[in-house]
Amino acid sequence: MTQSLTGRVVVVTGGSKGIGRGIAQVFAEAGAKVAILARHADQAAAAAAAIGQGVIGLAGDVTSAASLRAGYAEVVRRLGTIDVLCANAGIFPQARLEEMTEAQWDEVSATNLKGTFLSVQAAIPYLKRSDQGRIIITSSITGPVTGYPGWTHYGATKAGQLGFMRTACIELAKYGITVNAVMPGNIITEGLAGMGAEYQASMAASIPLKRLGTVADIGHAALYFASKEAGYVTGQTIVVDGGQILPESLEALAQA
Repeated sequence: MTQSLTGRVVVVTGGSKGIGRGIAQVFAEAGAKVAILARHADQAAAAAAAIGQGVIGLAGDVTSAASLRAGYAEVVRRLGTIDVLCANAGIFPQARLEEMTEAQWDEVSATNLKGTFLSVQAAIPYLKRSDQGRIIITSSITGPVTGYPGWTHYGATKAGQLGFMRTACIELAKYGITVNAVMPGNIITEGLAGMGAEYQASMAASIPLKRLGTVADIGHAALYFASKEAGYVTGQTIVVDGGQILPESLEALAQA
């Protein structure tokens, strides 16, 4: 499977840290030419340098169509084309519903949902010219399947991404472009570390595999969707959560 990614040009938005950086690492190891786009060019460049293997880092703000167009144009200037878009950029600041401000709602929506739309729209002209055009969206189990206090805005955007995907894949099928989504569970990232050790331990205890996921786990799922072998798969999701959404309760795990 990885051989079909050799030499392909992959753009990862929000790739300077967390899941995005993990996705970039996996694609680079598979022989792809990877461009990390992030809001801050210095952070994108630092992540690219840390990964090595020819990865480049560029500025690209997913809340701005102009910024994305400029970023993609630079990717094409330096790497020649765009074959795969990993629309990964996202934020998840906590805010309880009763205290959430309109500005907080708009900030999360602008990055996670509008950002997905703008990232995909700007990439279409390039993906149409590829014989292996792929779009992989980083959604979540939170929103589409589960909920968590403080994340009503986040959950709404992650569910919205899947609604977007299901129509986008129909519209883009005539160009041979597939659109799919990865739905991570609890993955070890800088953001999860900020939730504290107690939260991490409680989450691991509720997962049948008894561990949190890694960014590479998400990267490998994205790699499958981007492969030549997945050319007949579109409008689909892969839940990568160690089985977290399956037990009815902690008691179910205790009985296993």
